Amino acid sequence: MEEFFQQFANGLAVGGIYALIALGYTMVYGVLKLINFAHGDLFTIGAYLGLTVLAALGLTEFYGAVIGVLLVAIMIMGMLAAIGAVLDRAAYRPLRESPRLSAVVSALGASIFLQNLVMLVYGARFQVYPLDILPSTAVSLFQVDIPVVKIIVLAASILLMAVLYLFVQRTRIGTAIRAAAIDQGAARLMGIDVNRVILIVFLIGPALGGVAGLMVGLLYGQINFTMGWTYGLKAFTAAILGGIGNIPGAMVGGLLLGVIEALGAAYISIAWKDAIAFCVLIAILIVRPTGLLGERVAEKI
Repeated sequence: MEEFFQQFANGLAVGGIYALIALGYTMVYGVLKLINFAHGDLFTIGAYLGLTVLAALGLTEFYGAVIGVLLVAIMIMGMLAAIGAVLDRAAYRPLRESPRLSAVVSALGASIFLQNLVMLVYGARFQVYPLDILPSTAVSLFQVDIPVVKIIVLAASILLMAVLYLFVQRTRIGTAIRAAAIDQGAARLMGIDVNRVILIVFLIGPALGGVAGLMVGLLYGQINFTMGWTYGLKAFTAAILGGIGNIPGAMVGGLLLGVIEALGAAYISIAWKDAIAFCVLIAILIVRPTGLLGERVAEKI
């Protein structure tokens, strides 16, 4: 049982990261019915900008710890929100009235551009995060030693997801986002500025993806310019698992995929870790194409 709880805790930490990235996919799809293929690369940019800021500030365990990383995370979210707004204005807004395939091709082009931009700026080699920023101690829970960094990652993920859920459900802007997700034409007739709503979606999604990139750097200590492809696909799988276009579904799908992946790696084979995620994708498409919470996809975001 100790092994099970250990892997379950590992899966929750990684699943929280998947969920944060999946929220970007599901919000854009919910409003635009578009798969933003560049979202994984925004996650990568978040990881690299996080490394840059941490190195520039020279944070150490004594000076940095949780508060320092929290401030860096807020900075990264702001930077990625700005990049997301530029991406929408340059790659998607000019094609708003074009056939959907044009926007998909534009998303693929943006993904390739961003990935190569990261490689040109930072190089093709792996980059290493400082190891002494967060405490390296572990907390014993149910006879399982859980590293503090994983607890912080999971707690931060859950907090961000809760804030986003309350924002979408309890605010006027959130109501406008849900209205635009149901019917953009009707939303315009009600006086909602749909372009502004879409801009807000492109602010929130990249911000969450960027902070997820920072979490991966802190959790694993290594990043590379292609990691957005792998994490992006897994987050996309999580979004489909929960029901793409559905915010609670993306949260549940991300956490569930992380746990399934961790348990599969422990009890089947770590070599099958990535394959398990895509087996889940195929299975959910066959058994329940709308996802676990799929009934709400067409009506609510």
